[in-house]
Amino acid sequence: MSITAARFVWPIGDGTVLIPRTPAITGPYHELLVANHDRLAASSPGLTEPTVESTRATLERSGQAWLAGNRLPLAIGVRAGTGHRLVGAVSLSLDSAEVGFWIAADAEGRGYVSRALNAVFGHAFDDLGLHRIEMRTLTTNDRSRRVAERFGFTLEGVLRKAARFPDGHRDVALYALLADEFVASTRSRPEQAV
Repeated sequence: MSITAARFVWPIGDGTVLIPRTPAITGPYHELLVANHDRLAASSPGLTEPTVESTRATLERSGQAWLAGNRLPLAIGVRAGTGHRLVGAVSLSLDSAEVGFWIAADAEGRGYVSRALNAVFGHAFDDLGLHRIEMRTLTTNDRSRRVAERFGFTLEGVLRKAARFPDGHRDVALYALLADEFVASTRSRPEQAV
């Protein structure tokens, strides 16, 4: 997996950083997407095989949304040599206050998602003044549901047959976390690897 030498990084602990998803990281991010395409397609309806051009275009849109203040699109990186190896992504829509994330198969269980979400939620609630963040995931995505529960999200309902896949519709779990719940959960949450 190639390394990015992105200069703008947000250190979040233990050699882990968040990097804005812009065209500057096209090569390494594209490699990460290709390596994890089958896993991502299993939980993302309509996801097509990425090309370098489609990855660059997606990163261009992400960068523009970041500059416009509509979205916080970040890649998760870990120290590697003089740069960082990308291992996943986290994104927070500031319009809808909805968070999404994913992690590469070879990076699961090392706490990268937990560190990334903790940093993003702290920024969202403290610096940006959000009072609520939502998370949606397939009801069959046990790992994501455990992350939501560990952070203190409340399951507010199931959106029946809300996600359309080529083989049919699937149910989506809707979770929400309030600012005061996040503060309470950070005091009581044991460190767990995700």
